[in-house]
Amino acid sequence: MKATGFTDIHIQLGAKMAPFAGYNMPISYSSITDEHICVRERVGMFDVSHMGQFIVRGEGALALIQRISSNDVSALTIGKVQYSCLLKPNGGIVDDMLVYHLQENGYMLVVNASNIEKDWNWVKQHQTEDVELIDISEKTSLLAVQGPKAVEALEGLTDMDLKEMKYYTFEKGTFAGVENVLVSATGYTGSGGFEIYFNDEHSAAIWEKIMEAGKSVGLQPIGLGARDTLRLEKGFCLYGNDIDESTTPLEAGLAWITKFSTDFDAKEALLQQKTDGLKRRLVGFVLQERGIARQGYPIVDAEGNAIGEVTSGTQSPMLKEAIGLGYVPFDQRKTGTEIFIQIRKKVIPAKVVKLPFV
Repeated sequence: MKATGFTDIHIQLGAKMAPFAGYNMPISYSSITDEHICVRERVGMFDVSHMGQFIVRGEGALALIQRISSNDVSALTIGKVQYSCLLKPNGGIVDDMLVYHLQENGYMLVVNASNIEKDWNWVKQHQTEDVELIDISEKTSLLAVQGPKAVEALEGLTDMDLKEMKYYTFEKGTFAGVENVLVSATGYTGSGGFEIYFNDEHSAAIWEKIMEAGKSVGLQPIGLGARDTLRLEKGFCLYGNDIDESTTPLEAGLAWITKFSTDFDAKEALLQQKTDGLKRRLVGFVLQERGIARQGYPIVDAEGNAIGEVTSGTQSPMLKEAIGLGYVPFDQRKTGTEIFIQIRKKVIPAKVVKLPFV
């Protein structure tokens, strides 16, 4: 298994470790519920250094990204970030990603850990002579400091004005005494906060300084278990669960990052899907009785006929209810629709709800 620059620290702190996307990663330090509530109410820090980062630069950088992704990259000014998808020509999702506009003709793509090699090969396949591609994943550390007290925890470590940093923007500067650190007002918890990118030689020093600075506001290290429950409460898709190469952004509720004003490779396929009408749609649901809907559990109708499948499910620490995401026939996507989740031999009623859950 691969290690991040923080793996030894996680082990020293007594984290429950497990393999994730080829890395030895912390699942939890105390309990998932405790860590989840810490992020919602205070602030927590995640090691997400397993994520991938690709630099795309040169005269043809914009044209390349525009061709293979769903969103309109030309709308990005320097210092802004965009959520997007890498798409196959048939509209299937290769991965979801963040696009950073670093400088003129210079971008950074941030991709999921489990897809680094696949995504790199996909981007390389579309490379033109006027584009330089650099995979900086192995030498980049990434910490996500998330929660309503993130500014309080971090503002003493930098001259960057974190309080005024707008959502989905970033700055580069000195952070925790280290130069050329990228601090971004992004994250996948829905509780606000920052993601901090730096060279992995500074990993241990920056971790310690953030932990020390965050003591007064109750900052805790947080594992990937709570990262999953936090994103699910907000209805955020997880690649490999809720989206993959067999799903399109229109089916997954990601039409808002699919801009038909651009000439991306999957445009015709997705326009055809719109014309033909969607057959299914990703929805959020809440169980009406006790039980947990796990990935892969069948979604059935009142007669017990299979109509879909659960893609993500958990017990929401904030709602104290069982919540989940899953694909259902398009005509059963509306809020209030009753569906049923087959949990082993039991069939549990559930209601489709509007996202986010929290």
